[in-house]
Formats: sequence, structure tokens, C-alpha cells
Amino acid sequence: MIKKCLFPAAGYGTRFLPATKSLPKEMLPIITKPLIHYGVEEALEAGMNTMAIVTGRGKRALEDYFDISYELEHQIKGSSKEPLLKGIRHIQNSCVFTYIRQKEMRGLGDAVLKGEPLIGQEPFAVVLADDFCIHDKGDGVLKQMVKIYNKYKCSVIGIMEVPKSETYRYGIVQGDIIDDNILSITDMVEKPKVEDAPSNLAIIGRYILTPDIFKLIKSVKPGAGGEIQITDALKMQAQEGKVIGYKFEGVRFDCGSIEGFVEATNYMYNRGKECW
Repeated sequence: MIKKCLFPAAGYGTRFLPATKSLPKEMLPIITKPLIHYGVEEALEAGMNTMAIVTGRGKRALEDYFDISYELEHQIKGSSKEPLLKGIRHIQNSCVFTYIRQKEMRGLGDAVLKGEPLIGQEPFAVVLADDFCIHDKGDGVLKQMVKIYNKYKCSVIGIMEVPKSETYRYGIVQGDIIDDNILSITDMVEKPKVEDAPSNLAIIGRYILTPDIFKLIKSVKPGAGGEIQITDALKMQAQEGKVIGYKFEGVRFDCGSIEGFVEATNYMYNRGKECW
């Protein structure tokens, strides 16, 4: 079983300045819970209990959030506010949290590689917390992907259809359909020009990776800005027939953008208080 989930959380979140000058973007709240809280809940639902978080400078709020606040607990004990901590207490009691720092922002591939000491040689999930995914009528996205992994025993990446005009914003995949919503990926390219995109199937921030990905990332040459792209390593895996693309069930919001963040907030508000 997959027990570990990696959260790359070292980015600056510059699109939300000045708020992210001192607040990690993963701590931006959708109603009453920060983005990373939803990501951890999704991983926990999928059977994972070890959360490995790759942080950076100014990210101590992430560690504090998943720790006990004795002063706060004392102040609200027995009051009407105490039930509001039920969700975070459940996470604290159910999960182990480990942390490591990414000293330089060198791309998602490098962030995943920094997590190797926390993951070891076992399959693991990766969640980008600002890709906010919700499935109202069934299993969360990661739980869906675990089922796919259990069937094919190789790396699985979450994909979704996007307008052709927006393919330049994503990693784009190409592959052969092998089942409903399942592709055997043959090629992928990071943020192609619209006219060069091999399809309109975009990678979103949900992955299940086999541990050989670490060795492949180490062989990837840095691209523009010195960044190491996870898609380059996944492309090498795909050439060996070892990457599945899964068109997940549910909705996804790009909470790395202001527009997507507002849409996600409105969506969750309209779902009702019991869903927060």
C-alpha cells in the first residue's frame, strides 16, 4: 500500500503578494481551512498516513499548523469554538509529518528529488496543494489514482482536458487509450506553444510515482532558469511504458491564480458548511 504523500511547498506564491510575503501560499484558506489541509485530507482518505513536506524559507507556518497549539487549546477548551478544531485534531492524531527544505527554487523535479530522504525506495503520491481538487459524489482524486496504481503498478499522473488555447500553461501528454479515462502515455512536453501541443490533455498536481523516479530526475538536465522539470523524468519513464494518465472524476481549481482561488472559495461556500 502507498503510505507516503509528498507535498512540494517551497514556492514563493508571488501571484498573491503581498499576502504571501509572510504567509505560505499553501496556507491560504478556502473558507476555514488552508489549501494544504484539504490536500492532507485527500491523502489520508486514500490510505496515506505519512506526509512529507518540502518547505523553504519563511514556511514555518506549515509546521506550526500541523502541530499542537497548547495556548489556543487551553483558551477555547469547553467553549463553542472547540469543535472547530475537530478536523485538524483528527489529522494530527492520524498522520506523521516530516519536513525538509528546498534551499533554491529549481523546479518541481528538484522539489520532488529533495523529498527522497523522506520517501525512501517505495511508491508515493505527490500533491500540489494549490491544485484544489474536489469530488462531490465519490472518492477523492488520490483515492481514485491509488486504485489505478494497484491495477497497473506503475506511475500514475492526473490529467484533464483543457482548452487548446491554454495548453501553453501546462505539461501536456500524448498517449494510447487502454480503458475508460485511462491512457498509456507515450510522450509529454512542458508548457508547449499552442501550435506544438500534442493534445489538450494537461497534467494537474496529482501524481503517484514509483521510486525509480528519483534516479531519473538526477539525470535530467536543467532547463530555462536552471529548473528541473518532473515531466522530463516522467517522459523517460513513459518511453519504457511505465506511466499511466488518468482522467479523474471531480473538479479542479487552479488556486495558484487569484481567479481560481476565488472560484474555489465560492464553490466550497455554496456546497454548505458541513463540507468545509
